[in-house]
Amino acid sequence: MAKRLTALALMGAALAFAAGGAQAQTPKPGGNLVFAISAETPHYDCHGSETYATLHFSSPFYSTLLRFNLDKFPEVEGDLAKSWTVAPDFMTYTFKLHEGVKFHDGTPLTSADIKATYERMRNPPQGVVSPRKATFGDIDTIETPDPTTVVFKMKAVNASMLEHFASPWNCIYAAKDLAADPNSPKTKVNGTGPFVLVEHVKGSHVAGKRNESYFKKGLPYLDGYKGVFTLQAAAMLNALQGGQVLAEFRGISPAERDRLKQAMGDKIRIEESSWTLNLLVAFNVEKKPFDDVRVRKALLMAIDRWGGSQGLSRISTLRAVGGVLRPGSPLATPEAELVKLPGFSKDIAAARAEAKKLLAEAGVPDLKFTLHNRNLAMPYTPAGIFLVDQWRQIGVTVEHKQSDTAPYLATLNSGNYEVAIDFSNLFMDDSTLALAKYLSHKRSPQNLSRANDPELDKLYDDHVRERDVEKRKALVRAFEKRVFEQAYQQPILWWHRIVPSHKVVMGWKMSPSHNLGQDLAEVWLNQ
Repeated sequence: MAKRLTALALMGAALAFAAGGAQAQTPKPGGNLVFAISAETPHYDCHGSETYATLHFSSPFYSTLLRFNLDKFPEVEGDLAKSWTVAPDFMTYTFKLHEGVKFHDGTPLTSADIKATYERMRNPPQGVVSPRKATFGDIDTIETPDPTTVVFKMKAVNASMLEHFASPWNCIYAAKDLAADPNSPKTKVNGTGPFVLVEHVKGSHVAGKRNESYFKKGLPYLDGYKGVFTLQAAAMLNALQGGQVLAEFRGISPAERDRLKQAMGDKIRIEESSWTLNLLVAFNVEKKPFDDVRVRKALLMAIDRWGGSQGLSRISTLRAVGGVLRPGSPLATPEAELVKLPGFSKDIAAARAEAKKLLAEAGVPDLKFTLHNRNLAMPYTPAGIFLVDQWRQIGVTVEHKQSDTAPYLATLNSGNYEVAIDFSNLFMDDSTLALAKYLSHKRSPQNLSRANDPELDKLYDDHVRERDVEKRKALVRAFEKRVFEQAYQQPILWWHRIVPSHKVVMGWKMSPSHNLGQDLAEVWLNQ
């Protein structure tokens, strides 16, 4: 069913691949790739992160059980698993592992490492944060009958489970490392991936070298790579133009794309796709007056997403108006239904008049608060400026406070904020993943509004079990309506992905998610 639900993503990815042109040349081994990373990861732990900065840092060092085949996205293929079987009742998943795989410290990989990794994500020890706890909550037991076999027994059917096993966040860690210190992956790297960590110079770069013991023979092609942290867009563009960096794999704005094309001509490759990523506004329901649904709803109703999309799409990566699922994807709410939900009306004058009434009824007609935001020019800064202006038009005064990635995430995760710009960072068009962001905070730490809503939890659970597409769609609609009527959090706009690379960079594959394809194993330099 997941393949049917992601047919549109396949179409979008195919268009993106076509834009990059054919790359069916014989790979040349050797060379060192230098690319830009526009944010520095706050730590190294894939399991405990939701920011791409961690994956662009850590993915080359790690393997996952399964992964997505980006030539046939969203088809799943093996990574550490050489084969697998799924029971007819979808209650048992059995994986056979490649033999002879070693961690970078020389320790052989066994099924015990797979078990320890997934136990950490589904039932994190004290002090370990796992945004994927809800995703793997349907796993009952994990068995390891021999060193190359791992068996997952389910509590209940999860229609998207195979795709969840392919998540790029599921880096496989050594059981011995987790036993010694469950938090060791935050500060230490020991994976089975195609590259070995050379150094991390904070504020400067991360560097890796070829893993000579990598289990996929002939890979990686590169001798090594360097990911340079370029927090300022101007510095990144100058480095791309000058050839100091050869790619930026997250995404740039339309204006930045046009500048590179004009300056570099046929030396630069531009690939584009819609993006499984949105910015959202979150209200901390534990802080007054945001415990009042009238205040939250008023602030959402004041936002002119339709007008904002037209302006912001010209200057930023923000583009499409949509609900909890990527606009145009199979289960996404169509525009005709979306405009009936709070925050999506096209009659912005009437919506703002109603918003003012709600604030007056709640006793805060002259509301003032601080909006916490990430200090990334694209697209967080323009999104923050946009929201401040939208709320000004209903008499609300907002201080716009931006912080670097690490303190920004720490503030949001600790609940030490009133209102914040957050993000929903998906790796595919799967409703199970998308809705988990809005589950009760006690079940899903990634719900940074900190709301707990049993009605949403029940709708989520019913939808996860449902394999009929139309019935599942109805449950998604009911879930989305509840979220927006309670106004805990809501998407601002969905992103559009534009990736620049020098044409000497080969083997990298475009997709609708910047979380995928970043292990660099098949990347090579045609020079």
